[in-house]
Amino acid sequence: MAKSTTGKWVSRVGAGGGGKAYRKTRPMNYYGAMALIVVLGLLTVVYSRYEYQNPPKPTVGTTWFASFAAQACGTDLPVLTPDTATFTAGFSVTNNNVLVISPKTADEAGGHATVAKFLEEHPGLTFTGNSFSLPNAQGAADPKYTFKNGDKCPAGSPDAGKVGKVSIAYWSTLTQKDPTITTDPGSIKFHDLMRLTFFFGPEGATPKQPSDSTQAYMVQLQQSTNGTGTTTSTIATTPSVPVTSTTVITPTSSTTVPHTTTSTATHPTTTVAPTTTTTVS
Repeated sequence: MAKSTTGKWVSRVGAGGGGKAYRKTRPMNYYGAMALIVVLGLLTVVYSRYEYQNPPKPTVGTTWFASFAAQACGTDLPVLTPDTATFTAGFSVTNNNVLVISPKTADEAGGHATVAKFLEEHPGLTFTGNSFSLPNAQGAADPKYTFKNGDKCPAGSPDAGKVGKVSIAYWSTLTQKDPTITTDPGSIKFHDLMRLTFFFGPEGATPKQPSDSTQAYMVQLQQSTNGTGTTTSTIATTPSVPVTSTTVITPTSSTTVPHTTTSTATHPTTTVAPTTTTTVS
């Protein structure tokens, strides 16, 4: 059967991509919307990259919290002694190995808020790139808890007999799974709710993050800070999370030291406002 005149006309229009009237009715709004989506997607990627490369920095008057741990040869080391009420610097230690980052001067704020600055204000806690020390009761570096590259892990430790080296592992956010590892404390800029571990162990070993109780207390302190620039709880109160005894070691011996949180030291009231390296898998 021969095609009708209308059928032939439709075929010619289809083969030619439509007539002038059809081209005038093409969905330009659709193409415009697609272009807008692409542009917004690119802007989001650029902004996210900028935020990642330029994280917020603490300013004078703000208060951030970080959790800390020290480990050697597969064993947790003792917690730091909280600073007393007479401590006046902006970076301090409170209970259960929680660090308080509350800049009081310009040289503590912004890009100056680094782990190196924290160490500067706590001379007994040291990290030189090839060794680290914890402080003794007098606040000086404790030879019993000093670890150097090339030392061997002592008998009785999980890594007994293995040669160790020092490093610092940190997790900038609570969602970061794998730590960033470095030997340069000046390159580590503080973030709110950062996790930080000083580590001595054999090559290739992965440091553990601070304990669950330390992280829970850090978050508790952060959440207790309201939006008016004041804290609603005393920082030096004993954490509600139970703390168990900790096995501690030195480069030459292994000792069990009971871990308690009965210190009566209080932390000075702070005014708050809301607010190279390689990554290992």
